[in-house]
Amino acid sequence: MNFQRNRQAIITNAYKYLFLFLIGGFTYFYMEILFRGYSHFSMIICGGLAFILCGAINQMMHFQIPVISQMFLSTLIITGLEFITGYIVNIRLHWNVWDYSGMPYNLYGQVCAAYSAIWFVLSLICIFADDWIRWKIFDEPKAIYKWW
Repeated sequence: MNFQRNRQAIITNAYKYLFLFLIGGFTYFYMEILFRGYSHFSMIICGGLAFILCGAINQMMHFQIPVISQMFLSTLIITGLEFITGYIVNIRLHWNVWDYSGMPYNLYGQVCAAYSAIWFVLSLICIFADDWIRWKIFDEPKAIYKWW
């Protein structure tokens, strides 16, 4: 009986994280299309991972971390994932999906300060969306926010 319960919990978690991955990935993909006019399938992977990892911050900290700190950590996560994705698809594979070389404060043309600042603001939406999905769809505890 215990094995069956554990198996069911693993399957439920797999579905939950697949759902969160797809929500984050396709949101990221379509945001790029909306603002840039096109996107690339690698952004689905990057966005899905970013959404899961950013949402995991307050899950691991049991809602004890201030929202502003979550936003800062989320910005680092998203920027880091964008750099890794850019390194793979642009530098190693030469697919030339994007190039921020012309932007100030860029790192190898893969990330730049301006987009990191945008991610800081947008991460608040990600935090709220993840918490709402976990609460409404997956019946997890409602988030309690600590702002400072």
